[in-house]
Amino acid sequence: EVHLVESGGGMVQPGGSLRLSCAASGFTFSTHDMGWVRQAPGKGPEWVSTINTGGIPYYPTAVKGRFATSRDNAKNTVYLQMNSQKSEDTAVYFCARRMHASWDYWGQGTQVTVSS
Repeated sequence: EVHLVESGGGMVQPGGSLRLSCAASGFTFSTHDMGWVRQAPGKGPEWVSTINTGGIPYYPTAVKGRFATSRDNAKNTVYLQMNSQKSEDTAVYFCARRMHASWDYWGQGTQVTVSS
């Protein structure tokens, strides 16, 4: 059974940094693209990052240059380093597994709040 468990969320001041982790189990981690999706209050899901099996990351304009995603296949873990955070980064952050053109498994999410 596939499990994705996020950790590392919390409250941070504007301009601050947080690092999220996602521990994966129940599948061959190294053969799947992984990524992060966030959902702010009252809004739909928003793509944050994807990292392919070769370790190459992709980002939308909203976070490019501020966020960095990486993976450690030996630990079955994917990370999201968030820097220069803004109030609009406040959301629940979900780790997800990429399958073809969609996300087929999601974690339970971790809250990130950016506030002074």
